[in-house]
Amino acid sequence: MKIAIVYGGTRAHGNTEMLTEQAVKDLHVDRIFLKEYRIQPIEDLRHTEEGFHDIDDDYNSVIDRVLEADVLVFATPIYWYGMSGFMKNFVDRWSQTLRDSNRPRFREQMKGKTGYVIAVGGDQPLLKGLPLVLQFQHIFEFFGTQYGGYVLGEGNRPGAILEDREAMRKAELLNAVLKERV
Repeated sequence: MKIAIVYGGTRAHGNTEMLTEQAVKDLHVDRIFLKEYRIQPIEDLRHTEEGFHDIDDDYNSVIDRVLEADVLVFATPIYWYGMSGFMKNFVDRWSQTLRDSNRPRFREQMKGKTGYVIAVGGDQPLLKGLPLVLQFQHIFEFFGTQYGGYVLGEGNRPGAILEDREAMRKAELLNAVLKERV
């Protein structure tokens, strides 16, 4: 079983990354830091005569890594009650991939995966982070991806997530679940 983490954060070693690393401790994972790639926003050309066209950016190399994994962990800070811009931009491009003749089995490949969500915010994330979780649940449902669960944590300053004992415990529980699957 191959696990890929899609990190949507902008800060190295931020709270979301710390919580996620607890969840994958001692596991071999593919870490994809979206901030390290140039991924252009989607230009919606679904209803134009020419349709989507190839874009000269790093998106294809990232989506290929995602498609190689069996388990996907989407790790994002909660920005304005939703996923980070890096994460949203990446997921938006999936609309293009659904029509990409080079990846005709994209939806089918996503169906065979299990997805998890890990997010950290500073403003009541256990409540206000739930719409973000629900958004991912809808995305998973659209593709037929199995929803594995989520971990929400609270942290407003660097390292504060380490003080959220409940979130760290839930990350440890997720770690145990993932280790059973390996």
